[in-house]
Amino acid sequence: QVKLVESGGGLVQAGGSLRLSCVASGSIYTINAMGWYRQAPGKERESVSSITSGGSTNYADSVKGRFTISRDNAKNTVYLQMNSLKPEDTAVYYCNAEAIAGVSPRPYDYWGQGTQVTVSS
Repeated sequence: QVKLVESGGGLVQAGGSLRLSCVASGSIYTINAMGWYRQAPGKERESVSSITSGGSTNYADSVKGRFTISRDNAKNTVYLQMNSLKPEDTAVYYCNAEAIAGVSPRPYDYWGQGTQVTVSS
């Protein structure tokens, strides 16, 4: 199977920056898309950004121009550089990967345990 471990969350003042990292490990054959989701208290989990194995990216309108996703395929790692953070960015951020792993030829979605990002005003 695939294990995703996030790091880099924390407390930052509005206008500050954080960089999240997520490393995938396990019996991985290939990873297709990787991405970041977030869930604020009392709200639905929402997509923040994603990146394909070829490097194509997608962003939520709320983070465009402030967040940058990148990926190191050799290290099975995805990053999220978050600049100009706002209090409304406060949430638990989850890493997601669509991967083919183990003996199954089908891709499955895997999730990390989440990392807290808190932006103070």
